[in-house]
Amino acid sequence: MKKALVSIALVTSLTLSSVGVQAFAQPSATSQSGIHNVLDNRVINQINVDNIYNNIDYLQQTPRVAASEEEYQAVLYIKDQFESYGYEAEIQPFEFFGFTAPHTVELSVGETSLTPNSFTYTASGEVTAELVDAGLGREGDLAGVELDGKIALIQRGEISFGDKVLNAARAGARGVIIYNNAPGTLNGTLGGANDEFVPAVSLSQAEGQALATQLADGESLTASLTVLGAESGLRTSHNVIASKKPTNKNKDNGNVIVLSSHHDSVPGAPGANDNASGTAMVLELARAMKNLPTDTEIRFTTFGAEELGLIGSRHYVNELPDSELNRIVANFNLDMVGSRDAGDLVMRTVNGQPNLVTELAQASSYRLNGAPTPFNQGGSSDHVPFGEKGIPAALFIHSPLEPWYHTPEDTIDKISKEKLQDVAQIVSTAIYDYASFDNMGAKPKKAKPQSVDAQMYFEEDVQ
Repeated sequence: MKKALVSIALVTSLTLSSVGVQAFAQPSATSQSGIHNVLDNRVINQINVDNIYNNIDYLQQTPRVAASEEEYQAVLYIKDQFESYGYEAEIQPFEFFGFTAPHTVELSVGETSLTPNSFTYTASGEVTAELVDAGLGREGDLAGVELDGKIALIQRGEISFGDKVLNAARAGARGVIIYNNAPGTLNGTLGGANDEFVPAVSLSQAEGQALATQLADGESLTASLTVLGAESGLRTSHNVIASKKPTNKNKDNGNVIVLSSHHDSVPGAPGANDNASGTAMVLELARAMKNLPTDTEIRFTTFGAEELGLIGSRHYVNELPDSELNRIVANFNLDMVGSRDAGDLVMRTVNGQPNLVTELAQASSYRLNGAPTPFNQGGSSDHVPFGEKGIPAALFIHSPLEPWYHTPEDTIDKISKEKLQDVAQIVSTAIYDYASFDNMGAKPKKAKPQSVDAQMYFEEDVQ
């Protein structure tokens, strides 16, 4: 890579998409770009980063897995916080078909204990039976193989894990072991619940090949397979919604901005950054903006079951009638916005194209930091259901991700107050740039962000 000096003119519609720009807000209320917006200070002066940090600390005391009691306690806490700021908060329940991972997964062959992993949607059960090599588990591989009452040893490849387990079960197998076809351990899903599934576990390539070799050499092997606690069924998670209505009904422009995050975490992860950080920031911005005069509705939302496939945000968007969807002009989505060990702040849009959110945020980050926050294409968070409906939406996240992502080490000690302050200032001033009264200072029409007419230079990596 080589460095090239790039000159960019920032005009009303900022469309920069380079990922090489670093943008960290400074605590000073004076814009480093030299372009001063008096409205910015009205928001920034209300933000207390310690409130964000303390709410992260509270939420990260335990994992908040979707539909768990811990997640529901987080939901109640979020609702209570909204109400303490003077909002009416709604808890929106929704059902989804989910899976509870087993608490016990064990496998031994003869006197040797192995190290299995479970498959998502496996059945529970305890089986001790003869081990039989079933090839790749295709229907043709099982022709002539006696599997009735036995445990099938199957290699990964060619067909899905779920089809391998179904084929073996339909041939009479009482359990299935699938081993990797490449070095390393194997984690996977059977694709969905099925009453025909039998207990299924995975093994590394080395462990699986060793068993296959013993069987090929004519050895008779007995395996004991235990999977306990696995359960599939309907689950209930919740969204939390609070709304700041326009200050003056006579000046209500009829539009809505949604500021969102997800409050659930993955199993075993306290989720300080993912995503107590985004949730705590939504709470603080709701508090900070409560008494600011606005002509746009600002809706503060936290979604459940994001980690299972954006289930909460999809439910929220799908439940809105077209008349309500058409009122939403922007979705600012916060996900993992505080890790000291992650990279720089970036934005992600569903199609990689600029929209109202990126324009507003690039204008605000330029005013605050002297550089617009870069954006490019990306999904995997709760901005996606909004973007798919044609609503301008963007994810705010740091890139690259921190090494503690989805691990037990995602804890409060990894959180940076400086990064929290940076994102909170950029997002809040971008929202207020649009939502404040049109007659408050030199404001553009609602269709466009704050106009910036200046030259900026930065170094961009060029292939």
